[in-house]
Amino acid sequence: MPKSLSGILGSVLEVALTPHPVDRYLELFDPRITWSDLRAEVLRVDRHSPRSVTLTLRPTRQWTGFEPGQFVQLSTVINGVRHSRCYSPASSAKRQDVIELTLTAHDDGFVSKHLRDHAQAGQVLGLQPATGTFTMPSERPDSMLFISGGSGITPVLSMLRTLVDEKHRGDVTFVHYARSPQDHPYADALASIATARPDWTITTHFTRPGDEQSAGGSARTYFCADHLSYVDLASTEVFLCGPPALHESVTDHLSANGAEERLHTEQFVLVTPAADDGAPAHGRLQFAGSGKETDNDGSSILEQAENTGLSPEFGCRMGICFSCSAVKKSGLTKNILTGETDSETDKHIQLCISAPVGDCVIDI
Repeated sequence: MPKSLSGILGSVLEVALTPHPVDRYLELFDPRITWSDLRAEVLRVDRHSPRSVTLTLRPTRQWTGFEPGQFVQLSTVINGVRHSRCYSPASSAKRQDVIELTLTAHDDGFVSKHLRDHAQAGQVLGLQPATGTFTMPSERPDSMLFISGGSGITPVLSMLRTLVDEKHRGDVTFVHYARSPQDHPYADALASIATARPDWTITTHFTRPGDEQSAGGSARTYFCADHLSYVDLASTEVFLCGPPALHESVTDHLSANGAEERLHTEQFVLVTPAADDGAPAHGRLQFAGSGKETDNDGSSILEQAENTGLSPEFGCRMGICFSCSAVKKSGLTKNILTGETDSETDKHIQLCISAPVGDCVIDI
């Protein structure tokens, strides 16, 4: 197929401006004007809770949209260095002209803490196309149960909002666990949906209510079977995103009821173990996208993935070409070449030169 005129012109410009791409020159005039880079302008910044910031973004023309539940890679420059992290849109997939991201500033969240404190309207951030396997079937099930904990609410809220826009007629139950009312940036959004769709069941439980709530009789509430007593698990598809304790409790409950095959998950982790260079390899290496897992034998993640039957893309196997990069969802990894460890979650790593230290979850 012959190249389009714009494609030919782009190729000529790229050659003429080598070694720098066209977009490096365009950004000197306006970073929102790009030839090939996908970027996003910050339209609005909301800080609904002390630990989070909600960004409403308008992507550039290269944006091709997302499926609810997927994630995007957002990048920003901090002290002259570009940093990228993965976040799941919380907005409806039916509105592709904007993306809503809520970033929770965890203790290890270098980028999220920076954006919580410094993000402002008009700022332009880097963006990568949406990816990820945590999505709803294209033919929506008649009955769906969504369970989320903490910042794990974003992908399942995107699913819920998409169903609202689709005027979904099936049964929907949404159960969310937040630390406290002050740590629930989407309380108003869920209340609005509950008002608009009284036929759906939407509940929120607090795991760390403050003194005021405790004095009023509100106790800590963790997941228990009673929270799903009205759900027919035998005919319901379950979508779960939250911390390990919630993931484990829900999985055990579904297994006890013979419904584990209906579970779709996106695991979210806050705490990672410390490195111990003198300790032998231990823990489990999980591959979230394929559902496979193996005992960590200390070799590279690429080798362990291949040993479990997976075929991730790779190139040099030396840490040069970046062909084998994937998202680390949780856990501690060690760079085989440098010995440096990394505990940040939702971060792209190179599989061929990274080894897990203890339990680790990779999105392949």
